[in-house]
Amino acid sequence: MPRVLDDFRRTQLAIAALFCFLGFQYATWASRIPALKARLDLNAGEVGLLLMATGVGAVASFPLIAYLMRRLGARLLALVSGLCLVGILFALSAAPNYPVALLVLCADGVAVGCLNVAMNAQGAALEAAHGRTAMTQLHATFSAGSFLAALVSSGMNALTSDLVPHFAVASVVLVLLLGGARLRLLPDDPKDQQPAAEQGERKGGRRPRWLTKPTLVMVWLGVAMVFGEVVEGAMNDWSALYLKDIADASSQVAPLGIAVVSGTMVVARLFGDSWRSRWGDARVVRVGSAVAGTGLALALLAGGVVPALIGFACVGLGVAAVAPCLYVAAAAEGPDALSLVASMGTTGLLAGPALIGFVAGLSDLSWGMGIVAASAVIVSLCTTRLRWTPTKEPSPLAADPA
Repeated sequence: MPRVLDDFRRTQLAIAALFCFLGFQYATWASRIPALKARLDLNAGEVGLLLMATGVGAVASFPLIAYLMRRLGARLLALVSGLCLVGILFALSAAPNYPVALLVLCADGVAVGCLNVAMNAQGAALEAAHGRTAMTQLHATFSAGSFLAALVSSGMNALTSDLVPHFAVASVVLVLLLGGARLRLLPDDPKDQQPAAEQGERKGGRRPRWLTKPTLVMVWLGVAMVFGEVVEGAMNDWSALYLKDIADASSQVAPLGIAVVSGTMVVARLFGDSWRSRWGDARVVRVGSAVAGTGLALALLAGGVVPALIGFACVGLGVAAVAPCLYVAAAAEGPDALSLVASMGTTGLLAGPALIGFVAGLSDLSWGMGIVAASAVIVSLCTTRLRWTPTKEPSPLAADPA
């Protein structure tokens, strides 16, 4: 028995490294959007289109992910897409003009979509293999990665405005995380890489599984995930610009918006599995998303740096458990639902902030952030249409084997 728990903890830490990797990579370039905006001489609408390029890549990756999952498996797909994301940072720092930056971030969306599905598939497989919850704590490490990236960004911004040395330092961290994850990721089941649906496709039979018609439950899960990730993605992409352009924060304070959101999410996700066991996934998601939307709306009405940071903290606490709970619910519906919901979540995470940019271009960023508050409320409404299964006992990420 001690050996089983030890294996669980080691594998959980390896998968957590993937979540931390994705959060760090995403927040690294997102926190330097003001620098990209200045270097490429962009307006708010062009920044929105730049962010939409990542969403386009995420949308395009949906049919591709199912194929790659069958061919490569979740473990290899996670490692390959991780290496691609490291290279994308270098490409973005060297992008000579706006069109090249658009292409780079489109590729980023594809790679993020692949890694997102692969790492959540690993997390779901871990829970299934050991009969214990871990998904909320795994997502905590995504927030921890974003939090760390925001702090590194703030420090590097104080030293230099050049993106190259910043992204070089970030790449070293990413390679170390990927190397640590590689050692203990779960092996793929060969049957999952050669499903019966694919065999039928070769024989002229039924359609491949990624073309399966979505059920109503899958649709509600997907819509809730889209708006939930719109909230999380917008806070990463636009909080620094909101603090700088609307709240008149300094260049050193502006990146701390991401740090506040990510830091509060880390705290909430560390306790999230206990909350799920005590109150159930349904209440945690509905109440949390309502708190996020209300808190942010009040902060926007009040104005200023301090209210903004308080509102950002409400968002971090409120949406912390939304994505983990939705991933668990999707996994319970089967691998098709997990792939669909993860892909839609990636689309919301990357394409949603582009909508905020277009709204900001037509009015100002305060109205754009109002869309974020409304999105959180929509999540609460969507999840009233779902039936939630009882939650298992939580498993602490750092629990000692006994």
